[in-house]
Amino acid sequence: MPFFRNGLRRSVGACSSAWTSPSPIPASLKWTRRCIHFDGRNRLSNFWSPTQRKPKGDRSHQNGEIDGHELLLRAGFLRQSASGIFHLLPLGLRVQDKIEKLIDKHMTRLGASKTSLSSLSSEDLWRQSGRLDGRDSEFFRLQDRKEARFLLSPTHEEEITKIVADAVHSYKDLPLRLYQITRKYRDEARPRQGLLRGREFVMKDLYTFDTTESQARETYEAVRQAYVAFLTDLRLPYLVANADSGNMGGKLSHEYHFASDRGEDIIIGCDTCDYSVNEELFIAPLDKAPAPPGKLRLQQATEIGHTFHLGTRYSHPMQLQVLDANNKQVSVSMGCHGIGVSRLIGAIATLLADEEGLGWPMAIAPFEAVLISTPSVDKADVESLYDQVHNAAIDMTIDDRDRAIGWKLNDADLVGYPFVVVIGRAWADKQALELQCRRIGIKEEVRAADVVSRIAELSQKL
Repeated sequence: MPFFRNGLRRSVGACSSAWTSPSPIPASLKWTRRCIHFDGRNRLSNFWSPTQRKPKGDRSHQNGEIDGHELLLRAGFLRQSASGIFHLLPLGLRVQDKIEKLIDKHMTRLGASKTSLSSLSSEDLWRQSGRLDGRDSEFFRLQDRKEARFLLSPTHEEEITKIVADAVHSYKDLPLRLYQITRKYRDEARPRQGLLRGREFVMKDLYTFDTTESQARETYEAVRQAYVAFLTDLRLPYLVANADSGNMGGKLSHEYHFASDRGEDIIIGCDTCDYSVNEELFIAPLDKAPAPPGKLRLQQATEIGHTFHLGTRYSHPMQLQVLDANNKQVSVSMGCHGIGVSRLIGAIATLLADEEGLGWPMAIAPFEAVLISTPSVDKADVESLYDQVHNAAIDMTIDDRDRAIGWKLNDADLVGYPFVVVIGRAWADKQALELQCRRIGIKEEVRAADVVSRIAELSQKL
């Protein structure tokens, strides 16, 4: 057993809650620390969530607006390292992991294989595609000891095209769908709104490869439907708009947005049809584009995804060709489809926050429910209820920290658990508890035997 300063040594056991010494010492000098549990249950006593009190001059509520980014900092989801650069803490990482798992589900259904490309990208490849010139200020650039020049990748079209060009040579090897979820880098001139516009960010990119233009268009539509299914799983209102492809290339693209008064995009839509377009693309209707039948409305929005049909924008200059069914060399038709994973976290934080704290959809909440008990409730009863809920596939945690119940309830609101389960006075008399769901204004007494079914019922609204 190791000795430490002042002759103290750490005690051994599943719960190291005290320090012992070779000889008796006054109680006032004994060191204590939080208790670590290893019983397989989720407990906040051994889960680091460094929430903070509202500081003086708090900026999370200004001019009637609620700043989700400030709440993410206060609730212990992340910390800022430098301008536009953030560290994810355990709560934030649980949200990101759940977003990634949801993405994996829908990419697997598309028949996409997951990859992991290097964050270092060769400048030579970017020069070959024609995207290097004129964009120096956007890149983080470096060179190795042999003076080979690299970029910290803001995107991976060049790299993935080179990989496929080296491996695929026949139409029989297509279609091919490859995706990754990885960190990207862009030297933003003015990083702002926290995770919404940072210099380091996490994205999902799907790259698609087809033999013909018509097949690529069919793939594009399949991807669009997968994006709609993904956003539907979040159970949040979203917008899909025709968009400008920018320097990505191609003439067909769509953006996916959350409506938000803090959004940087303006979406123009029709109130009686599905016409929807980014303001950047809007032109007065011409003969080839008849006017929408209803009134046009403007909506601020935050972009969280983008799909691009690229055609041969990258395959032609980078010589990605295959032999088609007629034994002729043809350039592969490509698509690129992104979802901003870290942007999603920031956008949802602002979208669902209220004066009490954050809110999360059930699909990506760090925990779906938190269990809080008063001191009079036996720990065995708390653990039994946890087991009942957890065994029903509800992701619950126990707040067993040495804090007052009022503090725990305020902390639960700040973090934004979809459900708060409180075991208190009604437990001893009638095996009942209080079930809270702030997003839909629910606070009700529920029998222990009914709590799982009631959570399942209410979760359909979350």
